[in-house]
Amino acid sequence: MAASIERKLTTILSADVAGYSRMMSADEAGTFATLKTYREAMTGLIANHRGRIVSTAGDSILAEFASVVQAVECAVQVQRELAERNTTLPDERQMRFRIGINLGDVMVEGGDLYGDGVNVAARLQGMADPGGILISGTVFDQVKDKLSLGFDYLGPQSVKNIAAQVPTYRVLLQGGAAPSFERHEPAEPGSDRPAPHRDDPWRRLYIDAARTGAIIALLAGINLLSNSARLWFQWPTLGLLFLFVLRAIHIFRR
Repeated sequence: MAASIERKLTTILSADVAGYSRMMSADEAGTFATLKTYREAMTGLIANHRGRIVSTAGDSILAEFASVVQAVECAVQVQRELAERNTTLPDERQMRFRIGINLGDVMVEGGDLYGDGVNVAARLQGMADPGGILISGTVFDQVKDKLSLGFDYLGPQSVKNIAAQVPTYRVLLQGGAAPSFERHEPAEPGSDRPAPHRDDPWRRLYIDAARTGAIIALLAGINLLSNSARLWFQWPTLGLLFLFVLRAIHIFRR
């Protein structure tokens, strides 16, 4: 009988350097020296947040955390620390990491981790902006009320080699004091783009205009089909247009 596979639920942080190959091609020695320095800084921050380095292949870092909150706190501190260090370097030597974080079930073999829990974190990292952080919906659910951070909902994202779409959030790093959450309505199934916000005044005005136009068209049709000797539908049309103008003024004065 085959031995059972050890599994566990853990938080995975995946990070790599944006444009690393280009940087190495331009200045191999300088890029490697910067990578070594930055990786040492990241390793220290990961240890401070009770994380464990799983692997450091090439320019990447894979780490795990028992606490979802500490994983996100660590990622934020990493990006802020490295952004500060970048200010002392010329533009061509500035090194920006992309970070993805996922909470998921993984397979354990020795000190290594495998499975979709790891793969989702790696895919989110690949989608993140240089110097940015993307987290999955499972991570957001655990940290949304525990951290003084803002989050921008990007909608369900299609992730390579993962059957189900992954609800994805961008961590907002700008600003100091506890920015508010920015969460948009979920996108329609099958769409990778977030739906428009329900409080968009132009969208609401468009909907009202469409409804008003449909009513006017209906009145005109009734007038023409009634074999009336005169056109009467312009009078209720004027009233509807007046109400539409009042509605538009109300929307943009809110």
